[in-house]
Amino acid sequence: MKKNVFFITVILALLNNFSAFSQGIKTDDINNQVVSEKLIIYGSDTCHYCLETKIFLKKNNIEFQYYDIDLNLAKQKEMIAKLKAAKISLSNLSLPVVDKAGSIFTNNDEFEEFLNKLLERS
Repeated sequence: MKKNVFFITVILALLNNFSAFSQGIKTDDINNQVVSEKLIIYGSDTCHYCLETKIFLKKNNIEFQYYDIDLNLAKQKEMIAKLKAAKISLSNLSLPVVDKAGSIFTNNDEFEEFLNKLLERS
């Protein structure tokens, strides 16, 4: 009986990981958080850097998911949680904020360098 429970648990865990993998999602074993393989951009449509970032990504045929944090407060909270987990200060936050396969960064330096980071492979 104990063996059956163990095997069922293993099978369910494998199915869960396969389901996440097939959707382009992976798990960060260190923080046990779900990490999307798709590039996620948190920004505002009133931010020219955010708008230029979207144009740049489209021009370079890079798939991404964009969230306007002024309109989507749930995604704003998600972004803040990711920034805190990455130990990025909120005191002088620059948009856009990027989640690139679990690596969180912002537009803090030269904008062109920021855009080049988006092109780098994970």
